[in-house]
Amino acid sequence: MPENRPLGERTNFLLSQLGFHTAARFTERLADLGIHPSHFGLLMHLSQGEGRTQQQLAEALGIHRKVMVGLLDDLEQRGLAERRRHPADRRAHAIFLTDAARTLLPDAQARADAEEEELLTGLDSAERRQLLGLLQRLAERTGNPRGVHPGLRRHPGR
Repeated sequence: MPENRPLGERTNFLLSQLGFHTAARFTERLADLGIHPSHFGLLMHLSQGEGRTQQQLAEALGIHRKVMVGLLDDLEQRGLAERRRHPADRRAHAIFLTDAARTLLPDAQARADAEEEELLTGLDSAERRQLLGLLQRLAERTGNPRGVHPGLRRHPGR
């Protein structure tokens, strides 16, 4: 018979519990900016390299192209991204941040930082570095690309 450990002693349960908590809190923190965590993730990727095509972004994030279209439609409707004809491929669109997105992103990043700080309160800097390293190893081992949230594949924020 398997060991009957309490949920509070199971790593998978604790990670799920913390993930749910921080996802809900981050969603709340972003709400008055008019974006969801999935939008934040895409905006962050765009801020690190504008001008990529929808297809290139979908491949980089490991999401279906139809999900990417929906995310970009949302960002365009919010005035945060724009599609422009790709200079080298007339069939494709290059994606760019708008000035509104460049204004919004620092505030959204500050809110992400505040959520992280609140979550990690009680850990010193060495413990934070250790936790980050361990979580990165686990994420890598489970096939999660660095910096890409699997929730983007479903785009729950619509």
